[in-house]
Amino acid sequence: MMTLFPALPVSRILVSLMIVLTVTACTSVPSGITPVQDFDKTRYLGTWYEIARLDHPFERGLEQISATYTLRNDGGVDVLNQGVEVATGTVSTANGKAYFVADESVGHLKVSFFGPFYASYVIAQLDDNYQYALVTGPDTDYLWILSREKTLAPEIMNKLLAFAEQKGFDTQSMIYVKHN
Repeated sequence: MMTLFPALPVSRILVSLMIVLTVTACTSVPSGITPVQDFDKTRYLGTWYEIARLDHPFERGLEQISATYTLRNDGGVDVLNQGVEVATGTVSTANGKAYFVADESVGHLKVSFFGPFYASYVIAQLDDNYQYALVTGPDTDYLWILSREKTLAPEIMNKLLAFAEQKGFDTQSMIYVKHN
């Protein structure tokens, strides 16, 4: 019998799809995390470099990862994630859209890269100058440290990692992203 994906059994594909759909339907906030208040969407727009993250399939094998946020005509935010595939050197992109879950002054958005399915984007830490941020998903399995620059000072990194660890994130499993 011929399958569409000979390397992957159909059951694995279905289970993976179910997991993705379950996760992406969720716009909750991890226990113990409070999204930043007095958030200014305009100041957050622009390019952010991924400094570190917890592993997940949709960025696996990528380096030089960035996210660029621009204003949509409907008041939401366009999202352009891009990174370089380590194995091939090819640039990989993902286009999405994000909207505030409630009040625009609270750093909690829902983001979608696939149709009507949204996932939580929770800005849990953000410096006053909007130069670095700690972002979570709906639970402690998702964590990103972002910066306006391709590097982040060790003392800031340590501060963000300590915060994340205190909130129950597995900071020992962080992947540190290489940038040229």
